[in-house]
Amino acid sequence: MEIKVNFLDNLRLEAKFDDFTVVADQPIRYKGDGSAPGPFDYFLASSALCAAYFVKLYCQTRDIPTENIRLSQNNIVDPENRYQQIFKIQVELPADISAKDRQGILRSIDRCTVKRVVQNGPEFIIEEVDNLDADAQALLIPNADNNDGTYILGKDLPLEKTIANMSGILENLGMKIEIASWRNIVPNVWSLHIRDAHSSMCFTNGKGATKESALASALGEFIERLNCNFFYNDQFWGEDIANAEFVHYPNEHWFKPGHDDELPEEILDAHCLNIYNPEGELRGSHLYDTNSGNTARGICSLPYTRLSDGKTVYFPSNLIENLFLSNGMSAGNSLAEAQVQCLSEIFERAVKREILEKEISLPDVPEHVLARYPSIQAGIKALEEQGFPILVKDASLGGQFPVMCVTLMNPRTGGVFASFGAHPSLEVAIERSLTELLQGRSFEGLNDLPQPTFRSHAVTEPNNFVEHFIDSSGVVSWRFFSSKSDFEFVEWDFSNQGEASNVEEAEKLFAILKDLGKEVYMAVYDNLGAIACRILVPGYSEVYLVEDLIWDNTNQALAFRSDILNLHRLDNEQLEALVERLEESELDDYIDITTLIGIEFDDNTVWGQLTILELKLLIYLALQDFETAKDLVEAFLQYNTNTVDRGLFYQALNVSLEVTLDDELELSHYETNFRKMFGDEKMDAALGSISGDVRFYGLTPTSMKLEGLDRHLRLIDSYKKLHEARAKAAKEPNMFL
Repeated sequence: MEIKVNFLDNLRLEAKFDDFTVVADQPIRYKGDGSAPGPFDYFLASSALCAAYFVKLYCQTRDIPTENIRLSQNNIVDPENRYQQIFKIQVELPADISAKDRQGILRSIDRCTVKRVVQNGPEFIIEEVDNLDADAQALLIPNADNNDGTYILGKDLPLEKTIANMSGILENLGMKIEIASWRNIVPNVWSLHIRDAHSSMCFTNGKGATKESALASALGEFIERLNCNFFYNDQFWGEDIANAEFVHYPNEHWFKPGHDDELPEEILDAHCLNIYNPEGELRGSHLYDTNSGNTARGICSLPYTRLSDGKTVYFPSNLIENLFLSNGMSAGNSLAEAQVQCLSEIFERAVKREILEKEISLPDVPEHVLARYPSIQAGIKALEEQGFPILVKDASLGGQFPVMCVTLMNPRTGGVFASFGAHPSLEVAIERSLTELLQGRSFEGLNDLPQPTFRSHAVTEPNNFVEHFIDSSGVVSWRFFSSKSDFEFVEWDFSNQGEASNVEEAEKLFAILKDLGKEVYMAVYDNLGAIACRILVPGYSEVYLVEDLIWDNTNQALAFRSDILNLHRLDNEQLEALVERLEESELDDYIDITTLIGIEFDDNTVWGQLTILELKLLIYLALQDFETAKDLVEAFLQYNTNTVDRGLFYQALNVSLEVTLDDELELSHYETNFRKMFGDEKMDAALGSISGDVRFYGLTPTSMKLEGLDRHLRLIDSYKKLHEARAKAAKEPNMFL
């Protein structure tokens, strides 16, 4: 994690990281002002807080109340060496906690990350740089000069060279990549989480059988998502980019809707129109892109090659963003390597969907087949020794597709997790299923798995598949576990025992789609210095329903974004129009404004937690429509998941409105005791909101210029690095060759 420090007045310091700011000071006796804890005080507190976190986690997973658990830490200083200290952590536990859980709680503290880092002795590197922001390099770059590099199936270059190349590309873009966490809870299963130090919303997870393969996976995914703009999906990219020469890519085209908002003739083709507009309901305005919001330019459309005949077909960026998410995108050392990964993921998701929705029972992989892969068996054995039965299933549907499945069962909670993996090699497909199963997870995290069900509608519900796509946390049918399988086991291999090249494997995977009668469209991106591609298979590789283009399109943000960001500047007539549009939209009141308008607010602010319901409430309050505001306040308090502080403001507002709306009551008769209950700050805000002196309490003013929205501005800064690199590459097309 990157922490940037600013020097304030006297000895005060300010540390900024992610969306947080921490201020440190020194006691007056050390010539400070005593206005905040000192740096060492924060260090001491961090170990106590970390210990308490692991206690809380242990108790939460076992439904043990923590109200009567107390924890304290004392540091005992050696009088002869103040740098030699003992940290003594004590825990007071209620009498009704079992001896087993008492021991478990104490052991959980031993897992404290702060404690372990201190015990292992962190290494400090202190250096001078010319520019903190320009000094951007990955934190783990193996030696790429070693000619005896590590090759794995599917990679055209050794892992060391692959990692070095990708790290160099990110460095050239000015992105400082930090490794936030590693996981290796069973043998031969590694995962990690990496992110952009400047913009933590840009992150990926990697997985693999070794530390190096997991890192290569994470970096590859990071680069694929940069190339395909995935980190910036659904977000407003600012007015500068909206009006730039290009918004997404230099080769984009903008097409104006026709008469009566008809779809432009230049977009899609007959095959795609039959899928995306079968009833003629799709209009041009449904396809304006969310990111620029520049409807005057028309529909931003991206060129894709139709592989059946090599023709160029223009896909609206909005359509891709709304329906496909990250499905079918990849980066690689070569185009063929990227294509194999893209197609493998497409088959993995499509076959998973078919299995889940049809409640198909899969055949087990025989033990003699698994015995050929001892490293995979070692990981499975370690999980089973921890009390998690593992099922390894052939998901190829009779040898049709290169897909496998590893399912974990948790007898402690009754939950299950079906993890799928795909690759032309059966071994790699099983390995990917296993590493996906544990990606970023601890043993405690396996206690949150959903229970299987015999209720078919819960499995076939569209959002269930989305949950499976995002993190495989959706519901699985009990029919999936029947010992009577719907297919026979097939020991398939689309890689000719690992001897086929990526080019040959890609051809085989493309051939499967052709046999299914699917049209395939591909875009290749190489203007950031890496080869990446995105493959679309209409009617097959979408994640969301096609009808979402009409009924749940992300560009609904365009109807609200400007007014909401300019909320404090709107007059009553404009506020009435805004709230009327919100009411008529019939959007769920509990959608957050971040999602609605594509702005990354700081989660720790009122903006970051604001929902449509609360926004409507505040607008009605500003319009002095107290009866409607009162109804919404009650709804807010009934289902409030906001902060305690915000909840208290609405409690104060609720009782103040109650008195205001009752002709027989006088607010002045209650104000003194209301203030005793809620405090002066909350009552001043509540009464000011009623009188009109306070408008939109807690919402700091901003505008389409996004002033004060540091989190979102960091995201835009990240995208601008790509935008500048693409503009430069367009002018110098051979710069990366």
